[in-house]
Amino acid sequence: LEEVVARLRGLIRRSGTALAAGRSHSTLTVGDLVLDEDSHEVSRGGDAIHLTATEFELLRFLMRNPRRVLSKAQILDRVWNYDFGGQANVVELYISDLRKKIDAGRTPMIHTRRGAGYLIKPGE
Repeated sequence: LEEVVARLRGLIRRSGTALAAGRSHSTLTVGDLVLDEDSHEVSRGGDAIHLTATEFELLRFLMRNPRRVLSKAQILDRVWNYDFGGQANVVELYISDLRKKIDAGRTPMIHTRRGAGYLIKPGE
């Protein structure tokens, strides 16, 4: 079962990664939002955004799956691991914090699909 889960995660990661042309494979780009996995730097429209380690992992998971609705259960499993014993609303809290940092004064990129989950897509 562990091998199946590892293989599925690998498939999801490879199928949803948006790479910028000419950038290294460690850089994810969705619209004007850029995340460098190696240096843990995030910027939007050229402006640096400072994130905590958990916010970074959550954003990385969203950006590896652009335009894909991710359920709270999927996010909990991937960012906090399946055995996380914290509060059930931790996903909502971190999504709220990310929105404040990523979408502040700009076109929103992080969207909620009621009853389904969250997704990231370029601002329109």
